[in-house]
Amino acid sequence: MHLSLKTKFTLATSLLFLAVVALVSGLYLGRLMRQTLRQASDNASFVAQQVYDACDDALKEANERGETPASLAPADVRDYVSRAFDNSSTLNSLIESDMGISPTIYEITISDVNGIVLVSSDATKRGQKLAMRLPLRNLVHAGLFEQLRELYGPAQTFEFSLPFQLGAAPFGDIRVALSSALIRDEITPGLKSAGLWALGLVLLSALLAFLVSASTLAPIGRISAQLDRISAGQFDSEPVVARRDELGIVSTKITGIGKQLRDVREIFSTLREDFDLVMSGLDASLLLFNAEGRAVLASPSLQKFLGRGPEELSGRRVSEIFPEGHPLRTVLRITGEEIEPVSEEEVILDGGSGPQRAGLSVQVIGEHGATMGTLVTLRDVESRARLGSQIEVSERLAALARVTAGVAHEVKNPLNSMRLWLEVLKGNMPAAPEPQQAVNMLDSEIDRLDRAVKTFLNFTKPVQLTLKETDLRALVSEVLDAARPAIAQSSLSLHTAFPPEFPAVYVDRQLIHQAVLNLVLNACDFTPAGGRISVSLRRAGEFAVIAVEDTGKGIAPEDRQKIFQLFFTTRPGGTGIGLANAFRFVQLHNGRIEFESERNRGTVFRVEIPLARPADWTAAKAAMTSEPLAAEKS
Repeated sequence: MHLSLKTKFTLATSLLFLAVVALVSGLYLGRLMRQTLRQASDNASFVAQQVYDACDDALKEANERGETPASLAPADVRDYVSRAFDNSSTLNSLIESDMGISPTIYEITISDVNGIVLVSSDATKRGQKLAMRLPLRNLVHAGLFEQLRELYGPAQTFEFSLPFQLGAAPFGDIRVALSSALIRDEITPGLKSAGLWALGLVLLSALLAFLVSASTLAPIGRISAQLDRISAGQFDSEPVVARRDELGIVSTKITGIGKQLRDVREIFSTLREDFDLVMSGLDASLLLFNAEGRAVLASPSLQKFLGRGPEELSGRRVSEIFPEGHPLRTVLRITGEEIEPVSEEEVILDGGSGPQRAGLSVQVIGEHGATMGTLVTLRDVESRARLGSQIEVSERLAALARVTAGVAHEVKNPLNSMRLWLEVLKGNMPAAPEPQQAVNMLDSEIDRLDRAVKTFLNFTKPVQLTLKETDLRALVSEVLDAARPAIAQSSLSLHTAFPPEFPAVYVDRQLIHQAVLNLVLNACDFTPAGGRISVSLRRAGEFAVIAVEDTGKGIAPEDRQKIFQLFFTTRPGGTGIGLANAFRFVQLHNGRIEFESERNRGTVFRVEIPLARPADWTAAKAAMTSEPLAAEKS
């Protein structure tokens, strides 16, 4: 059971005082016991002496009356003494009066040497042989605990005996009996009074100890509350104990430590934010173990590889993170809590979203021949391949943009001249069917070429971004409202998952609206009737992620590197512009598009947009508006 310091202090003080009271009470009890027994013994001795003198007077009076024993035989002498005692009114009155001298006297008896009672305060015992009783002097000289045991045990009789002689020969004894019950009744009131005083003093001491401890330890309570506030991140500017004793000094030092902790916490918070930003931006996922095999650092991106985040991995041992049967345990060559170095291995992991390829390397960190820690690095092979593919697509789009800009410009002017001369030709041609059909055909083809040139020009035209603080939940909801007719016409169901709260982003609403709408409409085109489209929004580190998932036929492996190319399409009647524009618009926001696809299972596109502040876009906006594609600058 946990006891507070105040309770311990109160109990210790009370127990100490109780020990003192017990000692004093024991001394008082011993003194009271000795005093009562000595007084009882003195009273018994005094009564015995009085009776002795009265017996002597009774025998003298009988001698003066001329009474003598019939012979010197013991029986005659006994009868003579008995008659003398019976005829002495003084002796009998004295015995009756002496019974009231002390409340502890139980009986006064005169017996001969054989113990036969001659005279007794108890008339029923006359002529009987009186058994020997415990000597009173043994009780008087016994120890305290022995005296208590005798007096507070079963009732018994103690005796003070005074022998007397008849002539030169011993004749009998004067016995004064005392009852242990009467002695106990004499002592008990004093004991009760002493017990009540002791109990009262103990309770008073406990109360005083509680008040003293409460007053003395109150500053400790305030110091404890101060420490709790410091632990919660609240720092006092002044000491909570304004005293000059030890507790005041401690409170002052704690306040100083709190100020230092506040400064360190601010520095650490800044470093932690920078560190998390760096860790989230790393291409590789890191897991660092110390020399004892415990994880001391984990990247947030480990979630997709191990299915657990940094908060679950931190502090765990190697054997807990990679238990028996784990796919990485054999590759890591784990022995106990140690991991052997691995240069570069490729493994298949189930990160929760299906099997994925990962590159693995292990580096053992040592110093002066001793192992200081182990660094495990995991890389997403597929993501790196997709990233390379996207860079290649971006480079191709940039090259295509430069070519098409010149081609479109050179083609636009001849097309305008051809249209003018075709109109002149129409007015001068005969009304015959065949020439008119040929002219109409030429007119239609010129229109088609003109639309293609306009598409080229629109795609290569520099985009002026208009960045505004935007709630992505509202923006995506607007996209879905615009796409609902197409979703309904394709007989598809729509599922959404938006968080209740989400940080704002700074984007060009029109461009991001068009990019997400292109992804949703693309999903409608490639998902059979009865399928499902799911749109979700979540945060991943410093990025907002918009996911558009369908249950369509998926993307063929040979087409996956070409889907963002301009004019590439697998849909009959498609233009091949929607995904290219979506890719371009997201790039203009320093974001990226990733996708995962499985044949006959569906495809999911993820649009990642940085959660940046407006100041972060100042330099980027100029670069974005001066070039048609961000990749063209490289």
